[in-house]
Amino acid sequence: MTLTAATTAGATTRGPVLEKIWLQHYPAGVPAEINPSEYRSLRELIEQAIAQHRDRPCFTCMDRTLTYGDLDVLASRFAAYLQRVARLRKGDRIALMLPNVLQYPVAILGAFRAGLTIVNTNPMYTPRELQHQLHDSGARAILILENFAHTLAEVQHDVHLDTVIVTGVGDLLAFPKSLLVNFVLRHVKKQVPEYSLPGAVSLTEALSKGRYENLERVELEHEDIAFLQYTGGTTGVSKGAVLTHRNLIANVLQSEAWIRPQLDPGEALIAITALPLYHIFALTANSLTMIKLGAHNILIPNPRDFAAFVKELSRYRFSFFAGVNTLFNALLHTKGFDSLDFSGLRVSLGGGMAVQQAVAERWKAVTGNVLTQAWGLTETSPAACINRPGDDFNGSIGLPISSTIITIRDDDGNALPQGQSGEICVEGPQVMRCYWNRPDETEKVMLPGQVLRTGDIGYMDARGFVYIEDRKKDMILVSGFNVYPNEVEGVAVTHPGVLEVAAVAQPDERAGEVVALFVVRKDPSLTEEALIEHSRKQLTGYKVPKRVYFMDELPKTNVGKILRRELKDSLKPRPTESVAAAPVVAPHGH
Repeated sequence: MTLTAATTAGATTRGPVLEKIWLQHYPAGVPAEINPSEYRSLRELIEQAIAQHRDRPCFTCMDRTLTYGDLDVLASRFAAYLQRVARLRKGDRIALMLPNVLQYPVAILGAFRAGLTIVNTNPMYTPRELQHQLHDSGARAILILENFAHTLAEVQHDVHLDTVIVTGVGDLLAFPKSLLVNFVLRHVKKQVPEYSLPGAVSLTEALSKGRYENLERVELEHEDIAFLQYTGGTTGVSKGAVLTHRNLIANVLQSEAWIRPQLDPGEALIAITALPLYHIFALTANSLTMIKLGAHNILIPNPRDFAAFVKELSRYRFSFFAGVNTLFNALLHTKGFDSLDFSGLRVSLGGGMAVQQAVAERWKAVTGNVLTQAWGLTETSPAACINRPGDDFNGSIGLPISSTIITIRDDDGNALPQGQSGEICVEGPQVMRCYWNRPDETEKVMLPGQVLRTGDIGYMDARGFVYIEDRKKDMILVSGFNVYPNEVEGVAVTHPGVLEVAAVAQPDERAGEVVALFVVRKDPSLTEEALIEHSRKQLTGYKVPKRVYFMDELPKTNVGKILRRELKDSLKPRPTESVAAAPVVAPHGH
């Protein structure tokens, strides 16, 4: 394992000094390298897990549990329908527009068995966003939850779908609950808006037809595309990261290498999956890696109902919990969470956004388990760095994971010495091939040798631990000095009256930019002056916030990452306004 730039600027090959660094700081039992050639495809990886754990529970949602054997049977029926009835062929794209329901893992394995490429699609997309993704990916088929079918109906004439399969939340639940859930959502809670999709078939019909078809095995190889995983598109048009079967196999094996040593041999592993499976973090960490480990996955369809979430958690002695900082923070402030049984919790994994020290410390105090910070991107499948599980929170994003090289580079792509800040770059088998049909965008982020420029700014210390300071685009420039929002937020959130906070740049005539804070209060009496004074005690002058805006809720992405860009845009003055009169974004969530 090469911890590049830890001791030599720009070295990218294994050497005795770097090997020594690895031996000193990697946890016991974690290998320096993984071997993606162990499996030819994700389908093979999943099928081996099914053969090994056939009678174990695999996924549970709304009191229905699918065993690994159940997953095998249902996925085969779905694959047979796609191949024999829908006439889809190897390499065709199928969009999945589903929340965390049992249909999702069935669709994943079914699509792989039919040789298809999966296009994960956010159910909260607007018609414009959905049209772009379906058009850009060239998807021929879609499996969509009926609650969101009205969005597809608005753009169906502008896309080229041959097959539309619609499913209800209750379709894979046990009878009669399946009928009851669908009836209540459709007619009592009115959560299924009216839609018209001529020619669409139901998932139950597709599974029924597939049951009587003979599935022809499709050969899949490492370089076949497993997923077109679209980036958030918060700064422009959403792009599809081309993730091959080799990319995902590598990241599953890399994740397993770091998680398995934390587990007791033979221990039943129960994973809580609150992050959406269509997002790359949960897709790899929860779905694929947990299947590889033979885990029992508890799917949480609506994690924003925190009272119901905590009630569901009380039913399990769970051992793995992955989330983002905002999710951990919200749970810690939910009644009853501190009374749960955490005796089985082995790994708490934080990613997607920076974990704040105050949240990490509170999590450990309540659960007795360290909140381990990891880091990665959609383009790295996603894991690239992780802290050593069990180590107290240290503010770093950890060590490069197995078979991964991290370098810190300047704007020209030159490697920088240890300790110097620059752009974090990643090389490894999990790095995407390219952006789908976007050679111009690929060129912007790829250096020679398939080295990815991440857009994150940070540095590496002498031990090989990587510290991320912020996103390149989020950096605040105050009178020529760089200010990183993560640092400011980390200080502000330590105030006992703060629940959530986001720091952004606000235009300023004198300094160019100053720091502005958007805050959700825990204490309604908290004032702007008190929070600024609190920050002044821990931050140098130019980093201290100049303005504080209080909100009921911060805007977030589907996985809970705070949308700084949206907040920043709300501070831009309109042509006839001064900066002081700039409108503040209305509180809402994503």
